[in-house]
Amino acid sequence: MKIALLGYGKMGKAIEALLSEYGHTCVGKFNSENPATIETLSQADVAIEFSTPEQCSKNIALCFEANVPVVVGTTAWYGQYDEVISKMKSNSALLSATNFSIGVQITFHLNKELARVMSKFPEYTASIEEIHHTAKLDKPSGTAITLAEGILENAKNLTSWKLEEENGEEKLREGEKREEILNELNISALRLLDVPGTHTVRYTSEIDTIELKHEAHNRKGFAAGAIRAAEFIHGKSGVYTMKDVLNL
Repeated sequence: MKIALLGYGKMGKAIEALLSEYGHTCVGKFNSENPATIETLSQADVAIEFSTPEQCSKNIALCFEANVPVVVGTTAWYGQYDEVISKMKSNSALLSATNFSIGVQITFHLNKELARVMSKFPEYTASIEEIHHTAKLDKPSGTAITLAEGILENAKNLTSWKLEEENGEEKLREGEKREEILNELNISALRLLDVPGTHTVRYTSEIDTIELKHEAHNRKGFAAGAIRAAEFIHGKSGVYTMKDVLNL
């Protein structure tokens, strides 16, 4: 396939480095200094989008106009999701994910199964910790939010998630009651140098702790998953996720 890269940062370069291994070629590398157009995009079979939350929805709309299926790995744009979907044409195709790592997708699946089991044991308190490189600006990560949503779908005593205070102190927000805090799932987000990504779900009781953890060793897993997603969406129309790619 001929792949266009929308966004040419660390992930775009990691994907480009793997394309030939999968038998594909890169027909365009686009960023703010070299923006894509309908004409340049139309040369591609599939576009893979890893830009910025501000640019993401514009790039997706451009792919719709160019009739090019698009795989979206940018996070923190989902507040515009419904608006973006409303612009789809009958032959448009979109596959988005907060994380394209196959291992992370398996972790998402196991996280929901574990949450179903742990919902029967209220003595355990659930929490999430995510660690990323210092260049990652959004907190918490899209992966952590997806893990949190998987827990909230199955937990009886939790109603929402919140980003934990960096100093670890529990604070009441204006108008908030303490019982509301007890019904929130805490997410801690750490930013360290040269960390591709680590996510840990913890269930802690007075007597023990249960952990589900995924630790990325490099960006290759994310890049490989994005390429597999591109192979899946080629020639299709509609809206898809990595669940469709992996048949989970």
